[in-house]
Amino acid sequence: MKPPRQPLFVAPDTYRLRRLMDAARMLPALGVGLMVLPMLWAPDPGGTRATSTDGIYLFAIWGGLIAAAALLAPRLVRPPPEPRDLRDEG
Repeated sequence: MKPPRQPLFVAPDTYRLRRLMDAARMLPALGVGLMVLPMLWAPDPGGTRATSTDGIYLFAIWGGLIAAAALLAPRLVRPPPEPRDLRDEG
């Protein structure tokens, strides 16, 4: 019989940095998904589409992606924290 496994522990600083890196990696996929969304909208009953609302939507998404990247970038510049020896913290 195998002994029970110890749960893996990751330091909070390292965990937050990894989640932030994951968010930065997902930002382009989120952008593509949001940019494709207007193609799924149903056209007006007359069969024509108002490109003005689609254009405003696309520029708003573009600006939102720039703002999100600007918020994430400064936090990703810092070097990863040094690993601590948790046995000494008792």
